Amino acid sequence: MFRYLSAIIVLLIITSCSQKTPTAQEIVDKAIAASGGAQIANASIHFKFRNYYYRATRNGSLRTLERCTDAACQMQQDVIKENGEFVRFRESAPIPVADSMKNRYANSVNSVHYFSVLPYGLNDPAVRKKLVDEVAVKGEPYYRIKVAFAQEGGGEDFQDEYMYWIHKENYNVNYLAYNYQTSEGGTRFREAYNERIIEGIRFVDYRNYKPEEQFPALTTLDNLFENNKLNLLSKIELENITVSICPKNC
Repeated sequence: MFRYLSAIIVLLIITSCSQKTPTAQEIVDKAIAASGGAQIANASIHFKFRNYYYRATRNGSLRTLERCTDAACQMQQDVIKENGEFVRFRESAPIPVADSMKNRYANSVNSVHYFSVLPYGLNDPAVRKKLVDEVAVKGEPYYRIKVAFAQEGGGEDFQDEYMYWIHKENYNVNYLAYNYQTSEGGTRFREAYNERIIEGIRFVDYRNYKPEEQFPALTTLDNLFENNKLNLLSKIELENITVSICPKNC
């Protein structure tokens, strides 16, 4: 009888250890892997978003991000170089841009590319991650990960806060929310839809919602969403996505 009870206790201890809650870093690592992070790290990705054409070229830690007014990138081209420098070209010739506008244009270009391959950017050095808790949304289990940014390397919007709902089984990011301080500030909640896998990379579109309150706690937004208390503002849709995987150099 004693041996039987001892075996049960050992089994319970082993089971308890195997069910240990992962860290925020472990969850994000799995989410990035599930979305095709290894492919994104060495790929050239092209897509259209609204009235612009975007190109991202990544070679490990190096990247070049572009936004163009035409598919051939000849009329006007905004480029964030590997060293972070912003340059604007018109008909392939560089044109001067006021210093006061460079950061604004660069942030605009970077933001679209950042959202296009989420959660890939969540391991950038300035990112600060925290596991908040575990919840269910529409009957599915999620980890809620809060993300903030260090001032150094976090860009002009380092004060913004994000939350990601990462599925506990497949590690897909199906919802995200954030608050921002620019232009009087506000809060947004995004629902992923139209998932497609291209060359091993997961791409999604988003329904973009706004709450009635300007700055509600991000942890309340999934409940507001489920109770139809968010207003649909827009859709974030990527068109004509093409991916070229670059084993060595793009």
